Amino acid sequence: MLRWTAYSAALVSFACSTGDTPSTRAPEVGRPVPEYRAVTLSGDSVALADARGRVLLLNVWATWCHPCREEIPVLQALHERYASRGLHLVGVSVDARGEEDTIREFATDFRMTYPLWLDPDERIQSVFFAIGVPATFLIDRAGILRWRHVGPVRANDSTLVRALERALAE
Repeated sequence: MLRWTAYSAALVSFACSTGDTPSTRAPEVGRPVPEYRAVTLSGDSVALADARGRVLLLNVWATWCHPCREEIPVLQALHERYASRGLHLVGVSVDARGEEDTIREFATDFRMTYPLWLDPDERIQSVFFAIGVPATFLIDRAGILRWRHVGPVRANDSTLVRALERALAE
């Protein structure tokens, strides 16, 4: 219990210092996702609320993350396969501030054509309890979390494909 209390206190402290409203637990599948804001590579402000009405696959990653490198071709294939049906894939980079050129180069090298958001302060960690990378969240058109996964997304993940198909059909 002491370990969880210390973790919770650290998380609340971190969330308060970044201006995000701390959550006491991870967003649950079937429940609305919390508010979250970031910045695009071009410096524009973005928010999850901007994606309402779209099915959103939100992937938290970093250029230094080896499992992220494994999953990016899978994510790119999902983007190409489902974009015409309404899937909006967004990669949220938690690379350090000032690494924008590294992120752009990485995106070019890995042929990433989906939008990238920057979160150098790792606010997404406190908002989604996405401790570590990669982490992926499927959010439906109404802003409801439909699927979550910690670790690299795999091409043969039937749970993701089923969740995607359901969300896109609604």
